[in-house]
Amino acid sequence: MHYVIGSGPAGVACAKALLARGAQVVMLDAGLELEPERAEIVRQLAASQPAEWTAADRALLRGAVKIGAAGLPTKLVFGSDYPYAATEENIPRTEHGTGLCPSLALGGLSNAWGAAMLPHRDEDIADWPVKNAELERHYRAVLAFTGLAAQRDDLEELFPLHCENPQGLQGSRQAELLLGNLQRHRTALRNRGWWVGRARVAVRAADTPRGAGCNRCGLCMTGCPYGCIYNSADTVRELRAQKNFSYQRDVIVTRLRENSGNVRVEGFHRRTREPLLFEADRAYLAAGVVPTAQILLRSQDAYDQPLRLRDSQYFLFPIVMGRRTPDVRSEALYTLSQIFIELNRPDISPHTVHLQIYTYSDLIGAAAQKTLGVFKFLAPQLEDRLLIVQGFMHSNDSQQIELKLQHEGARDRLHAAVVPNPKARNVVNRVMREMLGQARRLGGLVLPPMLQFEKPGRGYHSGGSLPMRAQPGKFESDVLGRPHGWSNVHVVDASVLPSIPGTTITFSVMANAHRIGWETA
Repeated sequence: MHYVIGSGPAGVACAKALLARGAQVVMLDAGLELEPERAEIVRQLAASQPAEWTAADRALLRGAVKIGAAGLPTKLVFGSDYPYAATEENIPRTEHGTGLCPSLALGGLSNAWGAAMLPHRDEDIADWPVKNAELERHYRAVLAFTGLAAQRDDLEELFPLHCENPQGLQGSRQAELLLGNLQRHRTALRNRGWWVGRARVAVRAADTPRGAGCNRCGLCMTGCPYGCIYNSADTVRELRAQKNFSYQRDVIVTRLRENSGNVRVEGFHRRTREPLLFEADRAYLAAGVVPTAQILLRSQDAYDQPLRLRDSQYFLFPIVMGRRTPDVRSEALYTLSQIFIELNRPDISPHTVHLQIYTYSDLIGAAAQKTLGVFKFLAPQLEDRLLIVQGFMHSNDSQQIELKLQHEGARDRLHAAVVPNPKARNVVNRVMREMLGQARRLGGLVLPPMLQFEKPGRGYHSGGSLPMRAQPGKFESDVLGRPHGWSNVHVVDASVLPSIPGTTITFSVMANAHRIGWETA
């Protein structure tokens, strides 16, 4: 029996591979879900079209948009924080300047992710013992159940699509304006190391047997009532129809022990706190980087011993377009990332810097009002010109996080602290100078004073605490995700990625998890 711990993207990708090879799979999961009363509201509104919704209906779907002091919205799902709930009592941790946030939800952080799907370049994973040639079939296997909204463009020269005949999403008018500007200067920008294309997102763009395609209701950032954005919880529900798969919720795994070729999985029931014990032939840890670190450190009694977590740190800044796009509030549009820009400039970084462009959404509107303060009556004019850029750097250019498990009375607690890296600010400053220098070609002005440099871990693009090595040592893993000293325990989440490129994370995590499941079944 193969036990998969966690229902996030890595867990379902691993389970899909195991089942395809004929293995019997049990998935253990905490399994928190959207509150029933909110789920009922979503169900009712999903049975109608956006044109039929009232302003009150939309407000119910959005919930209360919360804006931090710096103007950065807190991302809820249908107004609920359930993807991040119940972690303190079940995964106790202390943050020292970091932004890590584990999830106990069914589907993990795929409940709230941005759905960006881009593979990595071999140049950005030079320290990985696994290359793209070995991951290609697994990228394709993943897209077979996640779907991909994408178009063939310049990005394909660096980043294969790994699927045939992709369906594209209609871009917003603001996105079309910016993309038109960039395409007019394509040659000059290519000479400067800019690779530009439409965003690739795990969204159902057209009708399929799984459901209707995106109808551009504009609520992507607060939850899609039609389920068009991929969520690994949907895959779990599909897998439960297979005879070789079973799902057990309300399980918090605390410790693993290997004994006579088997794995003892220990934990407790989330609601009753009663102890639980499972006997597995193999165990696959897909709990997310924070719970995985806790489980393995505790399993080895490795208290007060540091693990180094790598992070693709992110930053945000606005572009104010010179040309206005009127009435963005009333436009039918999807609100995930619309454009990808990949900067391959050795004078900025030896690694790819990934930029995701967002056009109008309710969150941007709320942030604009917060930023303008007493002048918020000017918000509609600003919204018609405002784009948000979210940038991600390679982990070699980013700050890192030190994880340490410590005894605290009757329980233990994971402490996370920042490991500074002076490269981080330097890379971001170089990106800002490059964007400022290309204002004419962008057709808009970057505003450096509004740059937000986020805490490491805040973007959830973290991993590498148990990096895969050809010859693993202490607190490293082999190419099958087995931590040093273990035989039948495989870590399949981002914890085993030796480094974290800037070009998104989930797609490669899923492909690697699928590979490990496939090769060990």
